[in-house]
Amino acid sequence: MSPADTSPPRPGARRRRFGWPRRVFSQVLLMQLVIATGVTVLATGLFLAPLSAQLDDEAMRRALAIAGSTASPRLAADLTTTPPSARGPVQTEAERIRVSTGAEYVVVMDTRGVRWSHTDPGEIGRRVSTDPSTVLAGREVMEIDSGTLGRSARGKTPLRDADGRIVGAISVGIEYDSVRDRLLAAIPGLLAYAGGALAAGALAAYLISRRLQRQTHDLAFSDISALLAEREAMLHGIREGVVALDRHGSVRLMNDEAQRLLGLGPEATGRPLDEVLGRGRTADVLAGRVTGEDLVTVRGHRVLIANRMPTDDDGGAVATLRDRTELERLGRELDSTRGLIDALRAQDHEHANRMHTLLGLLELEMHEEAVEFVTEVVGVHRATAEQVTEKVHDPLLAALLVGKATVAAERGVSLRIAPGSLLPDRLVDPRELVTVVGNLVDNALDAAAGTPGARIDVSFRAEARTVVLRVTDTGPGVPEESRELIFTEGWTTKALPSHGKRGLGLALVRRLAERRGGSAHVAGGPEGGAEFTVVLPDALTEPEPHPDATSAEPEAVKGAR
Repeated sequence: MSPADTSPPRPGARRRRFGWPRRVFSQVLLMQLVIATGVTVLATGLFLAPLSAQLDDEAMRRALAIAGSTASPRLAADLTTTPPSARGPVQTEAERIRVSTGAEYVVVMDTRGVRWSHTDPGEIGRRVSTDPSTVLAGREVMEIDSGTLGRSARGKTPLRDADGRIVGAISVGIEYDSVRDRLLAAIPGLLAYAGGALAAGALAAYLISRRLQRQTHDLAFSDISALLAEREAMLHGIREGVVALDRHGSVRLMNDEAQRLLGLGPEATGRPLDEVLGRGRTADVLAGRVTGEDLVTVRGHRVLIANRMPTDDDGGAVATLRDRTELERLGRELDSTRGLIDALRAQDHEHANRMHTLLGLLELEMHEEAVEFVTEVVGVHRATAEQVTEKVHDPLLAALLVGKATVAAERGVSLRIAPGSLLPDRLVDPRELVTVVGNLVDNALDAAAGTPGARIDVSFRAEARTVVLRVTDTGPGVPEESRELIFTEGWTTKALPSHGKRGLGLALVRRLAERRGGSAHVAGGPEGGAEFTVVLPDALTEPEPHPDATSAEPEAVKGAR
């Protein structure tokens, strides 16, 4: 044998260890078996403990009953009128009763305690081995005691004559071995019942543990605890909203990001989804009433992308939410930038033609015609800018409309500010109105482009702090049955843009208006197109008070001095 064969096992070698199991299935099964065994043993012990005393009591009562039925006035007369003998009437009657009842002995004694009957005739005429004073005093006795025939369950009763006088006593014994035999005979049946109950409990424990094994995927408690900790860390750490629903449509779980995106708090957990979110597309998407992938919905001022995955085990579902607000804004800006680039490209081409025309006029020394040509070209653009700034005093919104007018002109659409429009420079949130106007003008431009005499009219009206906006186009209009659908997230009849989503602009317009307590609706235009009307309460600040003439005059005088 080589030295390598006799070397001790390496310290790192794995050894099979026996101890407490790790798996949930094994632990639960073992605990249930221990509990079932313990309960069975306890129940058996609790049943056997009083059974012995009960059998003793039954034997003593049976002996007393036999003694009571034996104590008759006729036997009392035979006791007082005949001497004790093995063939006397007392012995004969006692033996008859003993044989018929199955008692171990029936002893009849006189007031001195002398036996007149016994199973062993040689004991007749002798005094009993136990003290008879209690029964001769007139009291019945039940006891477990030992005598000449061994240990027995005894019942003793006084023997009275016809006048009621005590003339002796009767002692009846039931063999104690028979009581013990009954107890021992009951144990196998009891153990059989206990074993059956234990087997049924073990089978039930196994079935329950197997079901638990399937539900826990045969994991250990430590694994489950680690998974729960990892789940909590993941749910509250990722920048994506997660909403878990049960089979009844109630919110079962909602991570921090989902609460932020949906504008909800922890109190939403456990409540029905429709009650928490209210009726709308967001609730329909999360509840599965609207199906599909990467569904677009608007919640407040946020544009969300939702995906829903049913869970087969419990009939619920898990929905994920991504904030697409900034991406949507960037996508729209990209579309606007591309449109502006196209317009600039067209302007560049037109500008080159104008420069060639101007160069030709100068080379032909037609100076006056060149001046008129330049004045006309510059005047058109200046007139457009002046027309906008006269009626729209907010610089951000005015710049937007000037730019939209340029893009519209390149697409063959005339964009103008309707007569009588006036928007003061008192907007609470100019960017909000820019979003509304930009979306409405873009939609009107898409609808009117390519139609004869294409035109877009934009109207502003300020009523105290409320702004009323109307955008009218000469496009094909909106069918009456679709006038509410066009404000639904994701509803569109146009081709997809570069950022891959449509059907959000009008939904945002209505959401912004309703958030301020206003409204947004569409009707037929006066020339057959569409007319969008948006009412924005509290969109303007309070006007500044103007100083009166009396206070202004001293200042003017003071300034003149």
